[in-house]
Amino acid sequence: MDEETHHPGEPVAGRVTCARCGTVADADAPPPTWLCSVENGRRHYVCDVCARTHIRAIEGRLDSDWW
Repeated sequence: MDEETHHPGEPVAGRVTCARCGTVADADAPPPTWLCSVENGRRHYVCDVCARTHIRAIEGRLDSDWW
């Protein structure tokens, strides 16, 4: 019961995964070009490629389910 539960997109064993495409970063922390958002109390990381593709929806603060 003392094990920490990790949510998808959060660092687990030094890896961070893009919430949109599943790209994995091999670092302890997300690369500086990745975006981080908090939705429903959970952190979601988005890689730079997905961020560029969906920049208008992100800047318009549209829910990620929409884009």
